[in-house]
Amino acid sequence: MPRPTADLTRINSEIRAPRVRVIDKTGEQLGILAIREALAIASQKQLDLVEVAPNADPPVCRLMDYGKYLYDKQKREREARKAQKQIEVKELRLRPKTDEHDIQVIVKKIRKFTEEGAKTRVRIRFRGREMQHPDVGRDLLERVAKDVADVTVVESMPLLDGSSMVMVLAPSS
Repeated sequence: MPRPTADLTRINSEIRAPRVRVIDKTGEQLGILAIREALAIASQKQLDLVEVAPNADPPVCRLMDYGKYLYDKQKREREARKAQKQIEVKELRLRPKTDEHDIQVIVKKIRKFTEEGAKTRVRIRFRGREMQHPDVGRDLLERVAKDVADVTVVESMPLLDGSSMVMVLAPSS
């Protein structure tokens, strides 16, 4: 059976120590045995001899079904990845001349995204001569941040990035 190269666990004939401490499938210690005896016991019980503590003196080996062990390990890792929560970042775009009603719509969307647990990136795009007045955009972003201050926290203050200004809001909790 081909094994993944990243797994450095030694099994059966890969174990190099002349004597090993053997632990049974149930967790019972069988004692310190010569490697040949341990391999004979493993093959008699139709199990693998797996080195679990290679740095011990003598190395500790366990009798187990290695294929089942790897399957269970992969299954646990899959479950752990599934349980991880991905933080989503939503983006809303504004212009320096955005009207009052549109700003209120943006504030409602930020509140909705925050309830869902997502971070929100608010971006103001400047065009042409609007670049001469970044303070107008900064004031607008600070006003939006103030309007949603009860449910969000400013993670990144408004920063000018090329022809746009960006601010990141995260749920406060």
